[in-house]
Amino acid sequence: MLDISIIENAIKEKINTFEVRVKNEGSHYEIIVVSNDFSDLTPVKKQQLVYGPLTEFISTNDIHAVTIKTFTLKEWELQKKLL
Repeated sequence: MLDISIIENAIKEKINTFEVRVKNEGSHYEIIVVSNDFSDLTPVKKQQLVYGPLTEFISTNDIHAVTIKTFTLKEWELQKKLL
């Protein structure tokens, strides 16, 4: 099983983030990334930006399944108010 901090650090090395949350849900990982690098990107481009640092782990089956949620800082602040 891949340590969550390894995934977090891989993302932080490639994306200018405000926050990265990784949750191991047994059979898959849930990842939340907050970055203004997502501004003006389509949802597909946002996903691709996060998948980039994870390709090594996916290709070795260290990550089998992943759910990715992306937010700009402004979107994240609004999202937190709704929680």
